[in-house]
Amino acid sequence: MPGDTLKANINSGGVAKNTFDAIVVGSGISGGWAAKELCEHGLKTLVLERGKNVVHIKDYPTATKNPWDFSHRGQIPTKVGEENPILSRCYAYSEASQHFFVKDNEHPYVQEKPFDWIRGYQVGGKSLLWARATQRWSKYDFEGPARDGYAVPWPVSYDEMAPWYSHAELFAGISGNKDGLDTMPDGEFLPPWELNCVEKDMVQKINSSYKDRTAIIGRCAHLTKPNQIHLDQGRNQCQARTLCERGCPYGGYFSSNASTLPWAEKTGNLTLRPDSVVHSIIYDDKKGKAVGVRVIDAHTKEATEYFAKIIFVNAACLNSNLILLNSTSSRFPNGFGNDNGLLGKYICFHNYRGTLNASIDGYLDKYYYGRKPTGAMLPNFRNVHKQEMDFMRGYMVHFSAGRGNAYPTGDKPELGGEFKDALTEAGGWGVFMMMQGETIPKETNHVRLSTDKKDDWGIPLLVTSVGYDDNDEKVLKDFHEQGKEMLEKAGCTNISQNDSKQAPGLDIHEMGGCRMGADPKTSLLDKFNAFHNCKNVFVTDGASMVSTGTQNPSLTFMAFTARAANHAVEELKKGNI
Repeated sequence: MPGDTLKANINSGGVAKNTFDAIVVGSGISGGWAAKELCEHGLKTLVLERGKNVVHIKDYPTATKNPWDFSHRGQIPTKVGEENPILSRCYAYSEASQHFFVKDNEHPYVQEKPFDWIRGYQVGGKSLLWARATQRWSKYDFEGPARDGYAVPWPVSYDEMAPWYSHAELFAGISGNKDGLDTMPDGEFLPPWELNCVEKDMVQKINSSYKDRTAIIGRCAHLTKPNQIHLDQGRNQCQARTLCERGCPYGGYFSSNASTLPWAEKTGNLTLRPDSVVHSIIYDDKKGKAVGVRVIDAHTKEATEYFAKIIFVNAACLNSNLILLNSTSSRFPNGFGNDNGLLGKYICFHNYRGTLNASIDGYLDKYYYGRKPTGAMLPNFRNVHKQEMDFMRGYMVHFSAGRGNAYPTGDKPELGGEFKDALTEAGGWGVFMMMQGETIPKETNHVRLSTDKKDDWGIPLLVTSVGYDDNDEKVLKDFHEQGKEMLEKAGCTNISQNDSKQAPGLDIHEMGGCRMGADPKTSLLDKFNAFHNCKNVFVTDGASMVSTGTQNPSLTFMAFTARAANHAVEELKKGNI
């Protein structure tokens, strides 16, 4: 049972009132998809969200504000930044988006090693805040662990997942170009965005210089040309404002709030309960399965139990691990499903430390229109078909080019008319390149529960013990070398290499801790994301991942969730769960 802050109010309203066909823990990207699929199949579904309610359009208070409408022109005040050192390192955190982030003191955790845990506690979760880059994994990503031996083999293949990628893409709306690459398979795309003139030339020069790598336009969850299914959701074309972290009143990018949750609500089968902190999953020894979840009201601290035949845990990777670790019973004394002691272990993430900046001469007679939400990207080209480097796996590359203003520097005046004129003139072209490196799942990279510290809801604090290793340093070094070489071939000058040395977590791509696999001795979930030893509980967010691949993970979470939910419905109909 929770600690002293819990007020006894178990089974408030009676068991019948609190019984559903399915319960989904979390309303972010994967939780929204679980709700959509389960509700569409006729299941009365309860979605539990620990944060406040956020209604699409209505609860985006800063979405249409101008810079001068903010007290600090969008900047976080110094005092607020000092109070939130972790959060302030996040690229999307600003005066315009701060209401969608968890402040550092609101839900503390214990950093055994430095880890920047970025969270969004509200209906929609981080789907309101994500960077929206969406690529399919390739067969090489699914085959990588078995080939390289650095993690357990994936229990599914790309061919098994391909139709579910299509299922997710068609509904969410993904823009992209069909490039015919086996390292990054094509999908069900809306028209792509257009690279600007410098990016086009860079792509052409890079591609002509290498046989083993191909740069392409980025793929992202933005509606360039909505199909009927998107209009039916009430969404409209992306306006290229790049104010996405405020919430999009047009529904131009995919979020739970604009897409999956309203769709689920239209079925009449959805019950959404915000301000509901999930304490644990309830396991019934006699029935040999989970029967519900215990919830603590975020404000009153009262506890209530809800019951269902199917439970989906989608609280986002680390919070899902926290809930499962806290779900102890006589059957599972060490955490839910944790017979092999691996729950919370093999946490992995993406290495974002490496960046390059450069300038490029010419093109001063050209500019671009709007603020497209993506640039160019280059799929992984290291260790793709075989182990060939002195490090495991590899990295993908994102890059973009743009023009700033002709802000005076050096001996030029920074006052007066010349200064004012310069602010309205376009300067030269700059180039930015970044890595997205795969990290190796290791047992030592783990999370666990604190034995002596609890949060305001009586739940043990999470302890993070996740760090880099020598492999990450080698990947970073290779990116810096190859990135510089590619920029040189693209005609760039003044190239600088940078290592942010940022802590893990700031990538906001944490994965693992409750991984899938074919063998119950080395994994917790089966190929359909159900626990090996409790088939009516599913985990389909980042916690379920065996490895990170080099691509952005959210589209894969959507595909796995849709697949698992449909499997759960089939198994329920057969009476197997």
